[in-house]
Amino acid sequence: MEETYLYDPNLLLKLDFHRSPANFKPFISAANPGEPWMKVRPLKDTDYDRGFLQLLSQLTHVGNVNRTQFLTRFSQMKASGDYFVTVIEDTRKNEIIGAASLVIERKFIHNCAVRGRLEDVVVNDTYRGKQLGKLIVVTVSLLAEELGCYKMSLDCKDKLIKFYESLGYVAIPGNSNSMTIRYDEGPTLKRNATSAGSSGTVGDSCQTVVVILPFKSTFIK
Repeated sequence: MEETYLYDPNLLLKLDFHRSPANFKPFISAANPGEPWMKVRPLKDTDYDRGFLQLLSQLTHVGNVNRTQFLTRFSQMKASGDYFVTVIEDTRKNEIIGAASLVIERKFIHNCAVRGRLEDVVVNDTYRGKQLGKLIVVTVSLLAEELGCYKMSLDCKDKLIKFYESLGYVAIPGNSNSMTIRYDEGPTLKRNATSAGSSGTVGDSCQTVVVILPFKSTFIK
């Protein structure tokens, strides 16, 4: 069966991990993740059968997503060209063990620049001690720089701030609040979501993210 990548896997070969402030011991990269059975690559349309959604369920509620829904969303993401879901595969088990998403946001500001958002970072908790959390985050962060993003943002829990700081992310003084409006909670909002279901817009979230990585300064050694 022919497999389709979400984006060009050759992009990952261009990333220079020496530009990241992350301290890898031993040194690893997307091209050399530390074990011969590990592979860092873009999401494939066949990863439904490799436990990708089950991995995401370790992070948050996924729901009962069937194969057709998965393939439809995969096709939509690929067609847009703005989604770079990256995974780590255990090729021995044919299983996805880590993932993170880079979402490109197109702007009018900064001369019609693009910014990146880091989303849905998760690593199978049985693979601790192999630096996979750092590996997947640094991979998509360097990918954002390679794609020309002027900055990269993320939203994280307080306990993860030090982890992301070690990878070059910084909180902006006086602007370090994370604010979200949810459309999938509360009786009124649920009624609104139900009425909007036919438009296909339910499930998209809006959030203000203020933890920012300035690539031009942070990744220069």
